Amino acid sequence: SEKMQRRRSSKTPKQPLQVLQKNQTDLSAWRKEGKTDSAKSVWNHQSPKDQKNDNEQDSLEQALSFFEKGKSIQDRVSLKKSSALQKHLAAVETVALQSGLPPEGFDVLLNVALSGKLADTVNTRILKSLVPASVIPEDAVVSAVSWLCVGKCSGNVQLLFLRWLITVFDFIDRKEQLHALYGFFFSFLQDEKMCPYVCHVLYLLTRKESVKPFRVRRLLDLQVKMGMQSHLQALLSLYKLFCPELVTINLPKKAKTYFKNAEGPWKAAINAIKRRKQENSPVSQALFLGTAPPQSRKRKWNSQLIIYASSVDRNNLEEDRQNNCGDLCSQSLPLERLQTFSQLLHNIHRLEFPSRMGSVLTNPLLLHYMNCVKDESIYLRLYYWMGQVLQEECTWCVAGNSEYEEEFKDFLETVYKTECFLQEGFSSCEEFLYKTLPLWDGFCCRSQILRLVSWIPLSSFSEMKSNLYDPLSQLFLTSSLYFKCSVLESLRELLQNWLNWHMVYLDSESDSQGHSSNTTLSGLVDAVAELIHFVGGISTVALQLEDNATFLLYFILNFYETVCDVYLKYNLPLLIMPPAGVFYPALLSMDSVNLNQLCYIMYRYRTNLVAAKQNELSKKKILQFKFSSRTYQEYNQYIIAMVGCLWTSSVFQKDIHPQGLRMDDELLKKTTVQEFKTSFNIVYHPAMMGYAVLFLQQAWPDDTTLNFSLIKGKTWNWYLEYLYAEGLKGLKLFIESSISRVSQAS
Repeated sequence: SEKMQRRRSSKTPKQPLQVLQKNQTDLSAWRKEGKTDSAKSVWNHQSPKDQKNDNEQDSLEQALSFFEKGKSIQDRVSLKKSSALQKHLAAVETVALQSGLPPEGFDVLLNVALSGKLADTVNTRILKSLVPASVIPEDAVVSAVSWLCVGKCSGNVQLLFLRWLITVFDFIDRKEQLHALYGFFFSFLQDEKMCPYVCHVLYLLTRKESVKPFRVRRLLDLQVKMGMQSHLQALLSLYKLFCPELVTINLPKKAKTYFKNAEGPWKAAINAIKRRKQENSPVSQALFLGTAPPQSRKRKWNSQLIIYASSVDRNNLEEDRQNNCGDLCSQSLPLERLQTFSQLLHNIHRLEFPSRMGSVLTNPLLLHYMNCVKDESIYLRLYYWMGQVLQEECTWCVAGNSEYEEEFKDFLETVYKTECFLQEGFSSCEEFLYKTLPLWDGFCCRSQILRLVSWIPLSSFSEMKSNLYDPLSQLFLTSSLYFKCSVLESLRELLQNWLNWHMVYLDSESDSQGHSSNTTLSGLVDAVAELIHFVGGISTVALQLEDNATFLLYFILNFYETVCDVYLKYNLPLLIMPPAGVFYPALLSMDSVNLNQLCYIMYRYRTNLVAAKQNELSKKKILQFKFSSRTYQEYNQYIIAMVGCLWTSSVFQKDIHPQGLRMDDELLKKTTVQEFKTSFNIVYHPAMMGYAVLFLQQAWPDDTTLNFSLIKGKTWNWYLEYLYAEGLKGLKLFIESSISRVSQAS
């Protein structure tokens, strides 16, 4: 017990045994001071739970002393032949799973497990029990790494150690000595079994100064020898971002799951311990940056959204805060010290992101940093982490995850909010959607998935057709009206985001980032055109399936309200008219809101087409893109139909569109409808008749016959003014811009 106390004071003098509660007693300290009688008095007044905890901690101290001495342990002794070894190993495992191990225990247990003195079964159990209660001393990890040089432990134990190191990386109190061992880890790349995990460790440790020409050559040689392995590709991608002049080969730009899952049994144990601690006491705020969200029951992302005190010792951090947290003179700024936007601006050149990038999603200061500092390595790290989480935790792709749907929803919502903050989509989300949409039922996490769809980065049509349009159209056409409207709104937002991207990135020659895509203007035009055609196709079918539902038509017209202004508002040389299957149901709609919106859309189409024609005729410069004559022809056909319908009452005679309303008089007479020619003008139109009734009641309050034929001549003009006063601005703009023009042309 006295030796245990000396070890604590020498290695971690400022860190008490973290796993002990305030009402627990340090029995070894009491024995040292001769207070056994007093301890017995307290023992008698403790609850059974407290007595159990004290017994476990006492057993842990004895076990650590047993392993530290090592003299009583025979080399490679079988676990079955040593009752003492069985007892102390069980004690370590019990405390580790219940409350985690204290910092001073890691040096002892790592040395034992990696020294090769015990059998592999014992070493494996020791490594699997290394669950931290708070932090892990860097010295213990460095000492453990030194055992890899000796080579006394087996290859399986070395692999397990690397997996443990990757999992608990953010719990290590400092990293400087580990960074100094970068070359040592790099030398292990030649081992094919260890290579994937060594690459993962190197990926976590890599800084710009770590990238050297000889290391790039070594990775390229390994790639030739082993083929295009995902872990090598990940490390090369990171190297290329830091030093593009050294890595000249082409690497895939899409983020994938590059590393194997190395979390083993430790992550689940860490989460369970956190959950128990939160139930018993408030979480220490020293481990967080800002206000942390409630922790998950099980899932990994909530724990990784926390920024652990990984870059600086917490006691030193507290001392620095007490001195002056504003004057920071170290080479790198620990994230735990960053509290205000002002501090971010003053120390932005020294800020170092955490190893696991999930903590970025919930912190506005770090998101501001990502916007200010165009560092591709940050995005790459975030994409790798996010891609792995999305793939492993998807509730409809992974068996056993369905019970955690609410938590997965929260995570997807967090990702969506981050994309909105950064105003760009994540390629890892795109990969996730492309892989999972064919398996999606359209119900699980519906709102969150459709929101993520709206931030899909710009891609080629062939890729989007097979991965997005095809599975989405199958769900769209077989789902409810509400789902159809939700998909249309998501696709409208997708179009809006693409157009905004065009305005921000494509027109800016000085900005070379363009994270979402490196698409040329022609590629953008093609992608936007295909999206518009896709929405037009599914909208036409949906209106037939839903009997031209007014609610559905509202969302379709919302989409085309963005489409009609693409040329003038977003400076994109593209105009696509809505298909006849959308235009005519809107023209004959029973709802005045949809008819008014259609009038506004046609007014904006005219404004854009006139501007485009004037630009072509001015011949000031050679235009790369010109609108086809078919676009103008289709617009004129629609205008003739609208004017003939709403104004001249000649739609059945003059509509020249192939799918239009032109009918012979003999056929119309068979309908037995009186005055069929005027059935759809602004007086008799089903969407406008309510306004006509109210107008007649106000103009002739004593006339109860509602004679619509009175609305003509000057009364017609008064009726128009009445409609404008009722808020039909779209109708007003359409009539003022198009009616006289068509009348003169005819």
